[in-house]
Amino acid sequence: MPASSPITGTPPAAAEFDLELVRKYNVPGPRYTSYPTAPQFTEATPPEALVEAVRRDNREATRPLSLYFHLPFCETLCWFCGCTTVITLKRDAASIYLDHLEKELALVQPLVHPSRRVAQMHFGGGTPTFLPPAVIRRLGEAIHARFKFAEDSENSVEVDPRRITRDHVRAFRELGCNRASLGVQDTNPVVQQAVHRVQPMEVTRQAFDWMRTEGYRSISVDLIFGLPHQTADSFARTIDEVLTLQPDRLAVFSYAHVPWIKPSQRIFEKQANLPSTEEKLKMLATAVRRLTAAGMVYIGMDHSARADDELAVAQREGTLQRNFQGYSTHAGASIYGFGMSSISQTEDSYRQNLKELPDYYAALDAGRLPIERGLLLSEEDRIRRQVIMRIMCDRRVHYADLSQRLGVDFRTHFAREIELLADLEADGLLHRSREGFVITGVGALLIRIIAMRFDAYLEKGPRRFSRTV
Repeated sequence: MPASSPITGTPPAAAEFDLELVRKYNVPGPRYTSYPTAPQFTEATPPEALVEAVRRDNREATRPLSLYFHLPFCETLCWFCGCTTVITLKRDAASIYLDHLEKELALVQPLVHPSRRVAQMHFGGGTPTFLPPAVIRRLGEAIHARFKFAEDSENSVEVDPRRITRDHVRAFRELGCNRASLGVQDTNPVVQQAVHRVQPMEVTRQAFDWMRTEGYRSISVDLIFGLPHQTADSFARTIDEVLTLQPDRLAVFSYAHVPWIKPSQRIFEKQANLPSTEEKLKMLATAVRRLTAAGMVYIGMDHSARADDELAVAQREGTLQRNFQGYSTHAGASIYGFGMSSISQTEDSYRQNLKELPDYYAALDAGRLPIERGLLLSEEDRIRRQVIMRIMCDRRVHYADLSQRLGVDFRTHFAREIELLADLEADGLLHRSREGFVITGVGALLIRIIAMRFDAYLEKGPRRFSRTV
């Protein structure tokens, strides 16, 4: 069972998926875009220790860089949104924000080894295309003045098709973006009205055409299932409509209902129109079945891609990664986040910026890095991070391979966890052998449950997460 063997276990159709099994395992759990997960980050971690972690990360120039820029502004609030946003119609907010991004870049640049190359860059939000084209171009100048890019760097931007002109598309292309993800969520006007995001298909198609014309080599579409008024049949029509655009990737996210974090989501509880667990399951299975029939490869959890896409190739070769932007092909990259609430990652640390805009501005105006909290990883954290990464990306664990990678005897180190997989095997989520375990098609849809068995922090106290389905 080598790491590069083909992925097995196609996720099942809705009729083949036991609803009682879903009810059993539909519990709150992390999405594992990091391990340890963000709730473990603490303000007690000294900022100077996190800065020293950056210095350690730059003693050599061997690790590539992945840059993330959080651009938080939106004109209106989508009621399902769980992102860190600032709602405003004031366009001058973009210029003021960029003033502070430049201050943050100026503080970080001296810490970065001058020979390191950027292999990946991502603009998220919020709505990155809230920025006027002139501000986008100014941002590009600020970045390229401070960082060197690999020739094949993968640079992406999140796009709201309702809020762009062709000049926005062109400006991000000039900045270096060669990938884009379009927020669609659902094409049904009834659903769009219910979530406060009206977006006709013609608007999405226009954005797609502009990006293809301007030379974006890969375009992804983001959908969400579990929203008000959605059914398996209506969501199937959404998928069929989106497939006419011929996207390279699709991210089909499960709606995360976290009203204790995002109070705007309480409106759905008042309306009492969220789909049932059974209907939500049917949506998930229908999405996977339809995308697979269209020739797309189910990558895992929330992503599908064309068979020739880099994500699908990386999964086949056992080099797929998962980070705060989801699945990624760039192994070993250090993530340097800029902007309010952004998260950075080095080999042995995480750090997160201040989440409130006035606090973020105040720290930079005082000449300080705007760090709010972070975590220094123990050796055990780093070992378990690799195990969970391989579960989420490869859908298998090969004991000898990971023993060699991690410098521990896997069977001995994780004897308790391996034993605790017995109920998951009995329920058909995975198959165990002396060499390791392989996750089944059913298990692929509940993969967070399997990863949770290797999470040492879940036993230390309750945390509030969205449900796994």
